[in-house]
Amino acid sequence: MEFYENQSAEDDKQMRADIRRLGNLLGQTLVRQEGPQLLELVEEVRTLVRADPDAVQGRLSRLDATEEVDLARAFSMYFQLANITEQVHRARDMRRRRADTGGWLAQARADIESAGLSSKAISSGADRLEVRPVFTAHPTEASRRSILTKLRNVADLLEEETAEKAVIGSADVDAVNDRLAEIIDMLWQTDELRVEKPEPTDEARNAVYYLTDLYREAASRVLTDLSATLTALGAHPRSNGSPMKFGTWIGGDRDGNPFVTPEVTEQVLLIQHEHGIAAAEGAVSELVREVSVSETVRPASRDLVASAEKDLETVAIPQRFRRVHSEEPYRLKLRAIEAKLQNTRERLAGDLAHRPGWDYSHAGELVADLKLIRDSLARQRGQLAAKGAVDRTIRTVEAFGLELAKMDIREHSAAHHDVLAELYDTTGELERPYAELDDAERGARLAEELSGHRPLAPRNVELTARNKKTFGVFSTIAETQAKYGPQIIESYIVSMTHTAADILAPVILAREAGLVDIDRGKAAIGFVPLLEGVEELSGADTLLDELLSLPAYRAIVDARGGVQEVMLGYSDSNKESGIAASQWSIQVAQRRLRDVAHKHGIHLRLFHGRGGTVGRGGGPSHEAILAQPSGTLDGEIKITEQGEVLSDKYTLPTLARENLELSVAASLKATLLHTEPRHEADVLERYFGHMDSVSGAAKETYRKLTGTPGLSDYFWAVSPTELLGALNIGSRPSKRPNQEAGLDGLRAIPWVFGWTQSRQIVPGWFGVGSGLEAARKAGLGDELREMHRNWHFFSNFISNVEMTLAKTDLTIASDYVDELVPENLHGIFDQIKREHAKTVHEVLEITGEERILASQPGLARTLEVRDLYLAPLHYLQISLLSRYRAEGGDDGADPQLKRALLITVNGIAAGLKNTG
Repeated sequence: MEFYENQSAEDDKQMRADIRRLGNLLGQTLVRQEGPQLLELVEEVRTLVRADPDAVQGRLSRLDATEEVDLARAFSMYFQLANITEQVHRARDMRRRRADTGGWLAQARADIESAGLSSKAISSGADRLEVRPVFTAHPTEASRRSILTKLRNVADLLEEETAEKAVIGSADVDAVNDRLAEIIDMLWQTDELRVEKPEPTDEARNAVYYLTDLYREAASRVLTDLSATLTALGAHPRSNGSPMKFGTWIGGDRDGNPFVTPEVTEQVLLIQHEHGIAAAEGAVSELVREVSVSETVRPASRDLVASAEKDLETVAIPQRFRRVHSEEPYRLKLRAIEAKLQNTRERLAGDLAHRPGWDYSHAGELVADLKLIRDSLARQRGQLAAKGAVDRTIRTVEAFGLELAKMDIREHSAAHHDVLAELYDTTGELERPYAELDDAERGARLAEELSGHRPLAPRNVELTARNKKTFGVFSTIAETQAKYGPQIIESYIVSMTHTAADILAPVILAREAGLVDIDRGKAAIGFVPLLEGVEELSGADTLLDELLSLPAYRAIVDARGGVQEVMLGYSDSNKESGIAASQWSIQVAQRRLRDVAHKHGIHLRLFHGRGGTVGRGGGPSHEAILAQPSGTLDGEIKITEQGEVLSDKYTLPTLARENLELSVAASLKATLLHTEPRHEADVLERYFGHMDSVSGAAKETYRKLTGTPGLSDYFWAVSPTELLGALNIGSRPSKRPNQEAGLDGLRAIPWVFGWTQSRQIVPGWFGVGSGLEAARKAGLGDELREMHRNWHFFSNFISNVEMTLAKTDLTIASDYVDELVPENLHGIFDQIKREHAKTVHEVLEITGEERILASQPGLARTLEVRDLYLAPLHYLQISLLSRYRAEGGDDGADPQLKRALLITVNGIAAGLKNTG
């Protein structure tokens, strides 16, 4: 969004010229591949949308199946090319801005200098800093990897051409156009739909693609810039560990995904290590080329020489290297490191035992070898190389380890209780079945169990298959930690946490597997409540206080370095209560959790489960981080990254660097500068009270909609949600187990997906208008405008709502309703229209603008242009969806009809840059 705010008229002109250029090349592809009639059809439909929208449906109704597929593909591909072009121009704008004003870290440095903090205080904050993006397999990326790779090639060509513009000739321009045309032809011949549903290992390879890209360039540059920033502030960079880590749920997220088994977890970890070790080998090979110091010119330290000699006695290095590097001890040491990395890969693949000195048991041993090289160089007048190439490699290895990303394990709270029920009922020691105990009784029973010493599970117990799988996860964690190192899995996340018993249950199962031993102060993993609903968020402080007041549980937190992680769920709270109540509940929960953590003297790590869309917590990360309550971000933060967010943020190296840097810079500023409230206590009390009122009225209106009889039927009728599974964009089912086709069991992603495809985008704004109106009618209009000017949380909230209002198009939505929804349910759409008008009005009352996005004309114009290309896809989708259902859906519809329909889904997702 920021790109469009800062975009100059010349930038806008150049971007649109590039989009037109690719559009023209796409037109040539259509003629080459399908004949001139397809291009003529595309232009006819596009013209009709501008001149006579009412005639479009009639024209589309006369298409045959092949024409429908080709037309849908043409418009979808246009958006793919437009999106990558916009990314290229965002990257160019960011490089220009960096050259003019510096990057996000430079701005953070200026703010920190202005605050007058001591170097000691800055160093203390830097030591606590750890920003961790966590890649999840949540299915919102509609584009296949084959498509994304080709689009990256388009971006690279546009970037190279710009870099060489001063010397490029007409022949070179023609050559670039020829290559672009070649790629677009191949895009056309590549199926944009996945034939099969991906397996978790496929999703892991997709994440590895981004992680290895970040390893090679972006992460290293950000870490180097952070080190330079801290040094310039008179502070020292973090001495142990890395201020940036990466996490993953892929292969570890079991909640509702039956395909994630203990065996899959092991497979994914092996895939990560294969690629992580390969990335480390690449970095070490660069050092071999770089560090060519000869001992005849500058001797190495005794420690380095002794270490290299010991390695040469232990590991096998080709004789040629021993000969050509005979006077180059650094290169001999680096060749030994390469050999140990290779041996590590072979050990893991063969499931062999670690041999000290022969391979690495974890990344810390590799870092120790690299630090030996760095320290020797620094002592022998090689300070620049030591602080340059070698330090960059050390920082990168510390950030990624050998595994690329640390894996979180997630499971539904009910799964643990099911295992305990079977174990307790087998022992027969309870007066009635475990499942019949209420929450208080379970909590008391499990607290007592945790304080005891006996094994709960007899060795000969035979659990049901499902419970055996749940219980077996803990043994898998122990085995993988033994194989890969204790750092590989740190957090066990319990989704749908309602009570303290929901956390104590997996703690007890972990104890049975040897992961927890309270008497010995051992806790190999930490336990993380995931608070997803508004009710759970409102009771966050009570839950945490209860857990930390239990001596046995507090011992586990102490064994984890005094750190308690809590995950905040954005998606389900939004689906349940609307965006206003969700965002405000999360804000309040953070303040209360912070206060409980201070009371108990522990360190709180917050994990933000944000989705890609505003309706699932999305929006600009930098603003979201800075909008957190004071004192809640104390160095460490985890944030989920998923689906289309990955490709949008990390496809291009410049954008990857920018997005990582803005998160690090915002986290550094929040840690150092936002330790106290920005406003006086009485001002905040007023703001909080007003937001309570807005949130309460908004939630009431939202729940009135979701409680409307027939809403489930309306939702399924007005959107192509039943086809989400057929897109094959994720391994996880779209509904929770044992749920019917209603809305309660529907996950947040398909909930947002359905509203987005039909352009109603209800989760991003519904209820906000009523909430703001209630406050304004209570005489708080001036107060709301003051909050928008002065309160970061509120201004960020209104900005995100404004974005979703701009993407909402109820004119198009009305066509979905008229064609697809039974007439007796049209009243629901009337509710939506009334609330939309109210929300637009109330947002403009606060911003003082004449229209939505008036302050962002570049973005507003981009969305208007996109709508001209989106409209044909919407109209086509409506027609196809109606026929698909009339023909019996999956049971009887023409496969070509279904294919065309799925392509419209992809195209609309690309055009709106959101799936769910």
